[in-house]
Order: sequence, then structure tokens, then C-alpha cells
Amino acid sequence: MRAPKLLAALVAAAVLLMGGAACTSPKRTHILVTTNILGNVVAEIVGDQAEVSVLMKPNADPHSFAISAREAHAMQTADLVVYNGLGLEEGVLHHVEAAESEGVPTVEVGARIDPMEYRDGDAAGLPDPHFWTDPGRVVTAVRMLTDEIITHVDGVDADAVRQRAEAYAKEVRDLDGRLAERFAGIPAQRRVLVTNHHVFGYLAARYDLTVVGAIIPSGTTLASPSASDLASLVTAIETHRVPAIFADTAQPARLAEVLAAEAGITVRVVGLYSESLSDADGDAASYLDMMRFNTEAIIGGLSG
Repeated sequence: MRAPKLLAALVAAAVLLMGGAACTSPKRTHILVTTNILGNVVAEIVGDQAEVSVLMKPNADPHSFAISAREAHAMQTADLVVYNGLGLEEGVLHHVEAAESEGVPTVEVGARIDPMEYRDGDAAGLPDPHFWTDPGRVVTAVRMLTDEIITHVDGVDADAVRQRAEAYAKEVRDLDGRLAERFAGIPAQRRVLVTNHHVFGYLAARYDLTVVGAIIPSGTTLASPSASDLASLVTAIETHRVPAIFADTAQPARLAEVLAAEAGITVRVVGLYSESLSDADGDAASYLDMMRFNTEAIIGGLSG
């Protein structure tokens, strides 16, 4: 009888040890990011150190996308919520505030990278949230996010995260140098941009371009242009001999096309990935890919 009792005791001890190991093993840490551009940046920083969930789908509009009740709950149970801020995610901000009220650490990236202000339009004087079009500010964001992740996300290997972050920051700095060389080749009289809304202020400042107008003279796609706005834009296009209007791929280009047709001006409409990444098999599957694609599209558009 002693052998069966001994065997049963060993089995029970093994089950207890296995159960204890399962109960005490560290849970998978979870970082939730609102926009897919920042989601890609955060994923590059953490690698396999934490799970990264992104709320905004590819090819979406950050000004108008919404989330489900399940996603809203995920925000309130995350280890860290990363959001662009400065008014960009207009339909999601109240969920971020709800997560904050539950004690979830949050990071408003745009507010911490020396944001610019809109210079004209109905948002003049307000902070511009589209900082990612300036790779220099993205490098600053990478370093800031690295510190926030190490501070707030339990269980990550700080050395591994910092090593990945520095390697990624170097990629972004190298990209910045290459883009500067590419943009420098545009003749002075061609260094002007017209967009569907004010989204490239940081890029223009970084690479010595000038934004001379926007179809929607606002920092958000939810606004609408007036007749006088469109008339002023046509004047700017004719004055500066603008060869192309750059419209976001997530927004229909119909307004730009109608503007060109009704004004009797010859101007191409060129699609850019200005506020969202593409699908994984698209031209802008990552932040680096997006910046490369946009640079070549802008150069091509201005050379026409």
C-alpha cells in the first residue's frame, strides 16, 4: 500500500507544482496604440517583449475612425495606451480619457515632441498633430516611448527594448538624410504643395517646401471648404503654377478632381499615404515605407 500512496503523493506534488508555475508565470503585457503609424513605431521598439494592439485599421482616417465596445474595454485593461493626441483621434479621445480614469498609463505622443502650430486656415494657432511627417520628431518620439514603455510595462527587458529602439532610431535618421537629399533636387520654383487638408506642415518645414493651400483649409478631414476657400485655392494654384494636388489615399480624390475641372486648371491629383499605413502588402506597410513612397510621389508630382 505504501507504493501506491507514495506514487499518489508524487503525482499530487507534481500537479501542485505545475499549477503553481502556471499561476505565477508572468502574464503577456499589452500595449494598446490608437493609430497604425504609431502602432508600427511601437512594435519596432518592443519586438517580442510585449503584445501590441492597434485600434486603427489600415487605410483608415484617424480623424473619424471609431472602435467597438470590446476595443474600448481593452483600452481600460491595457498596461499602456499610446495615442497621437493634439486632437487627431477625434472619435477615440473619450475612450482614452476613460482608460486614464481607470488608472491606465497613457502617453500623448504629439504633445511631447515640440509640436508646431497651424499657420493658416480655420485651425490657425492650434497645435498640428501630424508630426510623423518629420522623421526628426519621430526619432524624438522613439526615445520618449522607449522610456515610457520601460517605466510602465512590467516584464519587458529594458536592455533589449533600448537596443531595438536605438537600432530603429538609426533607421529613421538614415531615412531622414536620404529624404533630405531627394527633396533638395526639386527646383526652387517647384517646391510648393497643395493638399486635401493641412497635413504636411512638418514635412514642409523639415525639407524646405512651402504649403500654398489646401482644399479643406483645416487640420481635419471632417471640415468642409467654402466657395471662397476654393476660389482662393484656385488663385494660389494658378499663381504658383502648381502641377499637382496631393490627396490622402484614405480620402476620395473626387473633390480635388471636381475642383480642377470646374476651375479649368490643369493639375494632377496624386495619392499619398499621409495619415494611415496601407495593408501589409501595400506600398506603405510601415512608417519607413510610407515616407519613402510619399517622397517619391511628391517629387514625381512636382516634376510634372
